[in-house]
Amino acid sequence: MTPEPRAHDGEEHGTGIGRRLNWLRAGVLGANDGIVSVASLVVGVAGAGAGVPAILAAGVAGLVGGAISMALGEYVSVSSQRDSERALIAQEKRELREMPEEELAELALMYRRRGLTEATAEQVARELTAHDALSAHLEVELHIDQDDLVSPWQAAASSALAFTVGALLPLLAILLPAPEWRVPVTAAAVLVALAITGTISARLGGSSAPRAVVRLVVGGALALAATYAIGALLGTTGVV
Repeated sequence: MTPEPRAHDGEEHGTGIGRRLNWLRAGVLGANDGIVSVASLVVGVAGAGAGVPAILAAGVAGLVGGAISMALGEYVSVSSQRDSERALIAQEKRELREMPEEELAELALMYRRRGLTEATAEQVARELTAHDALSAHLEVELHIDQDDLVSPWQAAASSALAFTVGALLPLLAILLPAPEWRVPVTAAAVLVALAITGTISARLGGSSAPRAVVRLVVGGALALAATYAIGALLGTTGVV
């Protein structure tokens, strides 16, 4: 009996791999949003000469508001996506029930377009249809796994958590040091964190890590410089 082939060491297979990578990438991006937005907020308030109570209030407000906004946006987006996927699944079920022969021919055609010969494509289509016609059509035609639909609540919670984790870094970095070190320590912590998240996102996406790090670090530095300058200007003019 021929042994079942196994995957190479370190090679992942399965319908959920791509989706899990997308979740990780979304988590990293959510953390970046939390880092940059809350850091810019607290650095701007500190630049205006505000004390710990005002910085804490601004930082916590930015963290809570940002996390809720991220969760709400992700919930609405994923809900719309899942509704669309469910509608497509329902349509495919109806087509398979009402015109099975046409759907079989369509599945064979899609496999021929992928490079299979006519005879092989027809055989594959018939075998997959006999096994699970709906899954076969969803995978090849619509790229949907009916057993792996995204949960809007899970997406919202993950997005809010990622933002919160990212936002806590600048908030703690600006509150813990002595007043004269608040902004330098926060800026250093933020830039290091952005370099780390940039490296992680590049590894997940298979792109250049140095390029991703430079983009994030430069963007973060510009955001901090701009908000600090605005805060310092408003503090000097007595607006705040």
